[in-house]
Amino acid sequence: MSPVIPILLALALGLIGWLAARGRAWTLRREARGQGRDLHSLPTYHAWYVALWILVPALLFALTWASLSPALVLQQVLADPAAASLPAFGFQRETILAEAQALAGGSSDAVFNQQARGLIEPFRTAMQHYAVIGTLITLLLGFAGGAFAFLRVRPDFTARTSVERAVMGGLLLASLAAIFTTAGIVGSLVFETWRFFQFVSPADFLLGTHWGPDSMAAPTQGVETNYGALPLFWGTAFVGAVIAMLVAIPLGMMSAIFLTQYASPTLRRWMKPILEILAGVPTVVYGYFAALTVAPLIRDFGHAIGISSASSESVLAAGLVMGIMIIPFVSSMADDSIAAVPQAMRDGSLAMGATKSETIRKVLLPAALPGIVAGIMLAVSRAIGETMIVVMAAGATARLTANPFESMTTVTYQIVAMLTGEGSFDHPATLSAFALGMVLFVVTLTLNFIALRVVKRFREAYE
Repeated sequence: MSPVIPILLALALGLIGWLAARGRAWTLRREARGQGRDLHSLPTYHAWYVALWILVPALLFALTWASLSPALVLQQVLADPAAASLPAFGFQRETILAEAQALAGGSSDAVFNQQARGLIEPFRTAMQHYAVIGTLITLLLGFAGGAFAFLRVRPDFTARTSVERAVMGGLLLASLAAIFTTAGIVGSLVFETWRFFQFVSPADFLLGTHWGPDSMAAPTQGVETNYGALPLFWGTAFVGAVIAMLVAIPLGMMSAIFLTQYASPTLRRWMKPILEILAGVPTVVYGYFAALTVAPLIRDFGHAIGISSASSESVLAAGLVMGIMIIPFVSSMADDSIAAVPQAMRDGSLAMGATKSETIRKVLLPAALPGIVAGIMLAVSRAIGETMIVVMAAGATARLTANPFESMTTVTYQIVAMLTGEGSFDHPATLSAFALGMVLFVVTLTLNFIALRVVKRFREAYE
């Protein structure tokens, strides 16, 4: 029996309860109106009250049972005599159990390991046993909640208040989800970063100039000399905050000014969506474009002007393509901010004799500065956290150089490299990914705080 069946039964019970309570409430409403009274709440609220009392307990149990029942099934199978011949531990044991479970559940038909054949029937029996238990308890909870709520359907019952409180509780939980998620991310980063700093001092990590972690070597004293992350921070800033911004800010601002001040309404209606399509292109596509088209062109250009160190993986290629990718972040925010400036400010500047370009430079851009700064900070955060483009185009060499034609690595590239593979999570090489992530988190959070402060300060000045 599929674990989805209890969830479907809970939904069916909720629908039945909704219809029954609504019919009961309409009957009570007709009777009350015959006596010159009316229900406190509309019949729909009574229906939702009963449905919520059925759905919430039943669905919560069904979802919980769906996550717990696999462990109970496995425990019962391992207690069966047929599991006595299984290996004690290891990959072979897990493979046999997974194959037998897939065969018992019907998701596989072929038997590759003969030891799995004897476990098919124990798995099937255990799965049916716990599926029946889960279904019965789900139905019992649904019936109990529905009966309790249905008996409260009366003319004077405040069903609307109860339903609205339930909806407010759901909205509160939804709003807290982001807070809890952020707290969980920060907590995991802090804990793993603290473990990393037990191997490497923060000063050596933040200020060291040599990055060469070895996930296969045993952690020993003096390992901190291999975890100097300053070249990674420089590479990230060089690609995302320097080259990409030199491309994105001028092009984004000029496109926003053109679309709001010079383009005709028809041209704006077509050009703005086309420009924003850039934000929807997958980053892996930009990565292929940077690696296969832009990087070879830049390498050939570097050789042509006498730069022998020009590489097919270069910071310039990654930065240029990343700048193109984040143009919509700058352009869209600047466009909306400039368009939101009151028309009276434009008209007043032009009436005082200013030209259109002077009005843009001295009136519109200062008035729209909060939105422009917010868009730029958002673009910088997006560029600093980009992974695919730098993985495919910037290279993997950690170096401190200002030559944009050479390859260079970034924080995000190293996070991917440290967390992919067979490294132990107790090794400093793997833990260094969390320390790098913590630095990246602090930097982007700082940029967001700066953007908020700038927006608040200038918005108050122009209100």
